[in-house]
Amino acid sequence: MLYHLLAPFSQDFILFNLFRYITFRTGASVMTALFICFTLGPGLIRWLSSKQGEGQPIREDGPESHLKKKGTPTMGGLMILIAVVVSTLLWMDLTNFYTWIVLTVTVGFGLIGFADDYQKLTKRNVRGVPGKIRLSLQTLIAAFAVLLILAVSTSSHATDLAIPLFKDLWIPLGWLFVPFAMFVMVGASNAVNLTDGLDGLATVPVLIVALCFGVIAYLVGNHVFSNYLQIVFVPGAGELAIFCGALVGACLGFLWFNTPPAQVFMGDTGSLALGGSIGTIAIIIKHEIVLAIIGGLFVMETVSVIVQVASFKMTGKRVFKMAPLHHHFEKLGWSEPTVVIRFWIIACILALIGMSTLKLR
Repeated sequence: MLYHLLAPFSQDFILFNLFRYITFRTGASVMTALFICFTLGPGLIRWLSSKQGEGQPIREDGPESHLKKKGTPTMGGLMILIAVVVSTLLWMDLTNFYTWIVLTVTVGFGLIGFADDYQKLTKRNVRGVPGKIRLSLQTLIAAFAVLLILAVSTSSHATDLAIPLFKDLWIPLGWLFVPFAMFVMVGASNAVNLTDGLDGLATVPVLIVALCFGVIAYLVGNHVFSNYLQIVFVPGAGELAIFCGALVGACLGFLWFNTPPAQVFMGDTGSLALGGSIGTIAIIIKHEIVLAIIGGLFVMETVSVIVQVASFKMTGKRVFKMAPLHHHFEKLGWSEPTVVIRFWIIACILALIGMSTLKLR
């Protein structure tokens, strides 16, 4: 919005020339989202507490240390959603179609998460919306988004899969790209949801992924940089750096209230939306495999659940003391802050590995 209002006056007022630059608007997006969270947070938490009573239901089979979290309100993801949407609308180029695609997925998945959280609160159980219904709704939104991405894409590699570490190695998927991209979006969404089990555990890794993808989106959307690094050039993708900036600011702001002991949980409202947004950005900027590297922590958590369920069904035995993986380490005696901080360190290491693929070709 501000881009359209002020950038046209850049020739008359030199200060307004700043609004033409993606880098400036990305920084402004970070600060705007952060400010919204700091301003909105206390009041929203009080309101959620007054409406939810006993707060988010706690798993009875979970670590005993979690029982003391009873009464903590959930749906804090509303804070993230509001900050991201407002910041995006203020600073992004609203004629850029990718803006609306990412916002559609983010808000759509957030609404599914909101319904799930609402069901958990009203029925006082940890199940929420039935998994098949939730997955079906996510799949519909993802399919719609993928078709839109393909409709507006001008890249010759629109339906190809890029292989990191190689200059021009692409796997042509053809029509298979549609289900593949849907899997990336829905998978990323649910992976972040599975990771969001401890105070601050999912927030920082999402922040790290958003920060990395902000840089990659800027490079991919710039013909000079993309040509130098020999990565795919996606016209218009640079604007997504501003959206990533909003994610970074919103996650930082939310983390202020989500650090142990958390004043509020993001709930499925936040985790499904955040995961869906980074999955969508990965599809647009053609860095799907890099997402699996930078977001490797989410992959580890998801795989631990799959392995646990498969092992129990086939052999009747469990591989981990409890799944997802972070609960396994809690059962081993690690304190919650220890698990969280060590997982953050792993997320940082994976981010460095993922970012190195941009140059190692």
